[in-house]
Amino acid sequence: MRQRETGPQDGGAQGDGRLIGRSVPRREDPRLLTGRGRFVDDIALPGMLHAQFVRSTVAHGEITAIDLSAVRAVPGVVAAYTADDLRLGDITAELARPRAEFVPTPMPVLARDRVRYVGEPVALVVARDAYAAEDGIEAARIGYTVHPPVTGEETALADDAPLVHADAPRNTLVDVAPFATDGIDEVFTAADHVVGVDVRTGRQNALPLETRGAVAHWDDREEQLVLHTCSQVPHLVRTVASRCLGLDERAVRVVVPDMGGGFGLKCVVGREEIAAAAAALRLRRPVKWIEDRKDALTASFLAREQHYTARAAFDATGRILALDADVVCDTGAYSCYPFTAGIEPLMAAAEMPGVYKVPAYRVRGRAIATNKAPTAPYRGVSRPQYVMVMERLFERAARELDLDPVEIRRRNLITEFPYTGVNGITYDPGSYRESLDLCERTLRAEGWYERAHAARAEGRYLGIGYSCFSERTGYGSAAFAQRKMTLVPGFDLSEVRMDPSGAVTVTTGTMSHGQSHETTMAQIVADELGLELAKVKLHQGDTDRVPYGWGTFASRSIAIGGSAVRLAAGRLGDKLRTLAAARWDIPVEETALGHGEVHRRDAPTTALPYRDLAELAYHRAHLLPKGIEPGLTATAAFDVSNDGTFSNATHGTVVELHTDTGQVEILRYVCVEDCGVAINPRVVEGQCRGGIAQGIAGALFEQVTYDAQGEPSATSFMDYKVPTAHEIPDVAVHHLQTPCAFTETGAKGTGEGGTIGAPAAVLNAVNDALRPTGTELDDVPITPETVHRALHPRHYQESAR
Repeated sequence: MRQRETGPQDGGAQGDGRLIGRSVPRREDPRLLTGRGRFVDDIALPGMLHAQFVRSTVAHGEITAIDLSAVRAVPGVVAAYTADDLRLGDITAELARPRAEFVPTPMPVLARDRVRYVGEPVALVVARDAYAAEDGIEAARIGYTVHPPVTGEETALADDAPLVHADAPRNTLVDVAPFATDGIDEVFTAADHVVGVDVRTGRQNALPLETRGAVAHWDDREEQLVLHTCSQVPHLVRTVASRCLGLDERAVRVVVPDMGGGFGLKCVVGREEIAAAAAALRLRRPVKWIEDRKDALTASFLAREQHYTARAAFDATGRILALDADVVCDTGAYSCYPFTAGIEPLMAAAEMPGVYKVPAYRVRGRAIATNKAPTAPYRGVSRPQYVMVMERLFERAARELDLDPVEIRRRNLITEFPYTGVNGITYDPGSYRESLDLCERTLRAEGWYERAHAARAEGRYLGIGYSCFSERTGYGSAAFAQRKMTLVPGFDLSEVRMDPSGAVTVTTGTMSHGQSHETTMAQIVADELGLELAKVKLHQGDTDRVPYGWGTFASRSIAIGGSAVRLAAGRLGDKLRTLAAARWDIPVEETALGHGEVHRRDAPTTALPYRDLAELAYHRAHLLPKGIEPGLTATAAFDVSNDGTFSNATHGTVVELHTDTGQVEILRYVCVEDCGVAINPRVVEGQCRGGIAQGIAGALFEQVTYDAQGEPSATSFMDYKVPTAHEIPDVAVHHLQTPCAFTETGAKGTGEGGTIGAPAAVLNAVNDALRPTGTELDDVPITPETVHRALHPRHYQESAR
């Protein structure tokens, strides 16, 4: 399929007045930029109380005593609760797999008899203000019998390892039987070249600007618990809250106001919002909990810590023959709900071959439990890691075979579609080769190859690195069912309703936390109905107003949610055409929508404005033609029955290593992306740039480590290194468009691609710069000390003497 390159201004717009493909201004911005946004912490209700949590100070131990008597005596404290006081159900994520493959880990809302990581909530303190709540938690006295903590892969998998969960032997929560192509060992034996890598990635914090939080209150009139929270998955929060609290789902309403980022951290259900809701239910008073930054850094869901041991076989021409990988993911103390600890190893195992034609494949994926805060999906979910592994294997093979790194990729990229890989996944058409070619041409045209060559002659260290990858998006129910999830996400629902004035309200089960849904969903509806953008209003994030939805994660919002929105809008358009056709006594096929009117095809100047039709449908229903019901509402559901859609991109970057400090400076960053039809190219670029910033953060800066007692190192921004605008370069984004045949708009997802490609591109550029030293790095984050050691090995050898 032919791709069309588009620029940031036209976005592929055809000049026909359509909104899809145009970079219309974000409708959210005036409200958010002028301080009129409404976030969870902005909510203040009469009589509202404030909650904070007493958290474990040890990584692994039995609770021997909980004394809250001094807490209750603190001025301003209203109540203090333990697990025995609240008696809530556990949060348990399940996979329908045998115990040999998966061990569930029931997660109590408050720890009962044992704690499994520093920061685990043990008790809840509710007070008249936030300061009294903080004083209250300081007065709590918790007794522990401390056990040796499990702090990493080596400790967890040792034969005599302490067990984080008694029913998880060798601390293994997920161990899927290795997938293997028949005869793969013979392929490696006969191969001309075999290269290997051993890659470790640091534990990270998703670090949304807005920390987690909740405001809960009981509504007597509706006999309903109302929970305002910053979640990507409001309906899932409702399900868990109702189960833990013993309420019907109708009796729980979850509302998500504006949200300051999520990045996957907020697509799982946490314990704290459930506990705050339980306190509000008990006290019959509003209760607010806002996570402070220390708790967000140490006790919230973390991500990423993974270890890959991989090797690849190549023939003499540089074509890959086989891939063999062992994947171990440190998922912390509990499975996250609903995805479980299996999300990272299962995704890595299923999708690792990526954009390359790999004939033979063997993989083992494991998730291990450690005494650390549990992990959740974080933008990219294993793909930044396994893409880095694949790209390192190709770089290493290129060096061994004396091939150009770009050329070896060209020889192995998938170029014919649809393509079914050795992993059983079918890839829809993309621009894998085209994106690589354009990225390389851009860097060559800008003269970066000449600059790198000249710098090396001067004794400076400049390097150029690439990464090629696909981003699987639009996972439908069938794809999630393959993981054997007992709670299977996938579809999305939408309702589009026209009011008597001719304005339209649309609902979606997705939940924006920065992706511009208020703009892009409205663009889809306005185009489908031939309306002005200002006539369309989106509602999301309210379980009473939105029939059902799985929220926003895995770049599904436009691919799945947008498809449901377009279908619903199309059905509403059909109702308008049917009503107009009945008024004119002509076939529906002879009508068309446009400019807020239904037109006659045989007489284009004859039209009925939507407002007139809407007024008829609502206010003069007695005049409706026979068989047409009052009102103008349409609903639709959308799911993807195949393996999903695949966006793709190539990232290219240029770095310079500073010999005196070991600092890595990024001089140039180019992204060539293809997400199918870009609904709003400027929004796509924002997603690319934001994702790349997070990918660079993981490559060079961010990491949470733990000491031997399981105490986390990064308790503030003094310890957790977050890049600023100074460290993140300007990013050039080039668009290719390969329309998707499996979605209603031709769009694929784009939310995670920047994060997926950046670590590999940066790491490869650093290694290219280090080429004169003979040193190669495979782990991230790449610290200045690591680079300095590589540049000055003799200095460190002499210091060691």
